[in-house]
Amino acid sequence: MNWNEWIRQIHRWTSIAFTAAVLINIVAMSRKEPAVWVGFLALFPLVLLLLTGLYLFLLPYAARRRAGRRAGSSTS
Repeated sequence: MNWNEWIRQIHRWTSIAFTAAVLINIVAMSRKEPAVWVGFLALFPLVLLLLTGLYLFLLPYAARRRAGRRAGSSTS
């Protein structure tokens, strides 16, 4: 498995963890006195989703740029 597939897999599993953390947060907030730490439970997966999502978003642009450089260098 190459690097991009690993990032994609991490992104998928992190989205599941984030969804579970949000559901736990909703259940905890419905209680009389919710624990403060439950509110922060979804932040770690959210940060990972942000980083992996940005990486996956920029992949096509980086590939296009690399392909353009290779094509431009071969004609010179």
